[in-house]
Amino acid sequence: MGGNASCDTSVSLADWGRSRHSGTAHVEHVFCVRTVKEPHDTRTKTAMSIRSALTFARVHSVNAKPPTPGSQSSLRESNRARIVEAIRQFGGLTQVELAGATGLSAASVSNIVKELTTLGVVQTAPSTRSGRRAQHVTLARTPGMVGGVQFGLRHMRVALADSAGTILADHQLPLGTDHRADAGLDRAALLIADMLETFDAESSELLSVAVALPAPVQRANGLISSPGILRGWDNVAVSEVMAERINKPVYVANSSNMGALGELRHGAAQGAQHTLYIQVGQRIGAGLIIGGELFWGANGSAGEFGHTTSDPDGQICRCGNRGCLETVAGGNVLLEALRVSHGVMTLKDMMRYAGDGDLGCMRAIADAGRAIGLAAANLCNVFNPERVVVGGDLAKTGAILLDPLRETIERFALPSTAESIHIVPGSLAGDAEIIGTIAYALERSDLLHGYSTQQRPSPLTHTPDPTEDQ
Repeated sequence: MGGNASCDTSVSLADWGRSRHSGTAHVEHVFCVRTVKEPHDTRTKTAMSIRSALTFARVHSVNAKPPTPGSQSSLRESNRARIVEAIRQFGGLTQVELAGATGLSAASVSNIVKELTTLGVVQTAPSTRSGRRAQHVTLARTPGMVGGVQFGLRHMRVALADSAGTILADHQLPLGTDHRADAGLDRAALLIADMLETFDAESSELLSVAVALPAPVQRANGLISSPGILRGWDNVAVSEVMAERINKPVYVANSSNMGALGELRHGAAQGAQHTLYIQVGQRIGAGLIIGGELFWGANGSAGEFGHTTSDPDGQICRCGNRGCLETVAGGNVLLEALRVSHGVMTLKDMMRYAGDGDLGCMRAIADAGRAIGLAAANLCNVFNPERVVVGGDLAKTGAILLDPLRETIERFALPSTAESIHIVPGSLAGDAEIIGTIAYALERSDLLHGYSTQQRPSPLTHTPDPTEDQ
């Protein structure tokens, strides 16, 4: 990872994140057909999606001069990115399937696969489809794998990476509101097994799995440390229960802490020794980076920023206290405040309207920024960070949220503290948590195969679709 990207032969965590959102492949979107295999359903479902094209450092230097739009080199680079993205989405495809998924001709796919194989980007193996011989194409990988599982309020995201940090597959599935832990963990375990099978990998190659939960977690056993915050998961030792399903070490952490770790290793917190990471979406959380490392606290539940008291006489929070910051500035609270004037909306709707200049939506987000800024100012006075990184869905509204947040910190933090703080949006956006979860699994594994916590590529710029339930 780094400046010599043209000489690197691995698609790193940061390269993968950069590729999804920065457009350095000079392709903004790809229209493709996705076949998603559900763990509990042997049927194949087809979905249409417009996704950002994957850029990979092995094909060209990130700092290289972009090809002229519409040129032959630009088109070829676009086609390469489409093929790599399709392989990453499905975990592996035959060349015929790649032609169908990307819309490219069989001859083009064959030529590009040969190029990518020579470059070390993909690998091929003999296979059969419908009784015919075929070439099965997957991303090239180093020995050993880790899994990352990120649970949101209404979705689950599972990624598989090799021991060098290459994201090999990444799938997202919807979950019901207040889903139960056993059902979610069953689906995650089955999906991981399905991904391994896609790569013809033995279960022995899986080193470990990390799980991110949107609740305070005891690191020792994965128990939710504050009952009621994540309904359906109380009194479940997630580490032990998941380990029984996959027979591998499982490490559990809070989602906001994983977002902070992702930004620390591969995003906007790189290079800073002391950082406050704030995640703002349906829920509010934080991660504290002290001395260049994530601060866990006594039992692993540090960073419950959303449950700091904002109004002692305010609404009762799901945690049992009154007036938590989430009851003032959480996404659901903002939507409820706008219900009379705007009707029923989603968080994505509110963000879109605010971006289009809707004064009510802009006011709701700005008010949230001020409330979060006040709580952040108090925290900054306590541990004096040099950087504040703001991530999560609402951070994608940019200045609408960040300007009032920044102004409030500057006003209420001690002058000597405020003048040393650099407030920036997160650079990994919707991928921060899954990238951090994969990094956590790698760091807790015995074999890292060259993955280094000191690898710190340049800050990235992302514009993903909102997940709406962080």
